[in-house]
Amino acid sequence: MAIVFHCEHCGKEIRAADNAGGKWGKCPTCQHKIYVPSLGDDEELKLAPENNSELEREKKLMAETYRLTQDILKERDIPEGPSAPAGAVYEMSENELKKNIIMYLRQMENGELDEAERTAALISPYKSKVTEIIDRIALSEIPEPQLSDIAPQVLSGLIRTLRSKIS
Repeated sequence: MAIVFHCEHCGKEIRAADNAGGKWGKCPTCQHKIYVPSLGDDEELKLAPENNSELEREKKLMAETYRLTQDILKERDIPEGPSAPAGAVYEMSENELKKNIIMYLRQMENGELDEAERTAALISPYKSKVTEIIDRIALSEIPEPQLSDIAPQVLSGLIRTLRSKIS
């Protein structure tokens, strides 16, 4: 009695001798390597019947996933018009501005140009307040104690430089 089976690759029917069962061989048609089943291997594997309720559940879950994804994408849309500032904005007091202006003038006088640039960038958002403070320092007959050792001509030049950066 011959063993009859089909090639997994080309689907052709193959007849093999009884003693070839459980061994490997080649399909005579396509030369694909195949396993020859033994005589006791003729049992078919039975598949479990489809569970329609499971398929319906899967469809519902996929639809819910799609809906949630669309909702998230809609939330990400950029709103039209100007946006409100995120969080509280730090407002520098006049005292802090004055300290930073004096720090800038000292840094410039000492040749610390990178630090002076950072300080100028820190106070530049407060242009009108900074301008008022600079004017008071420039018009004062008695200079600030921290700036008293700077020559008046050098100090007025540094103040003009800061004023031009702020404007």
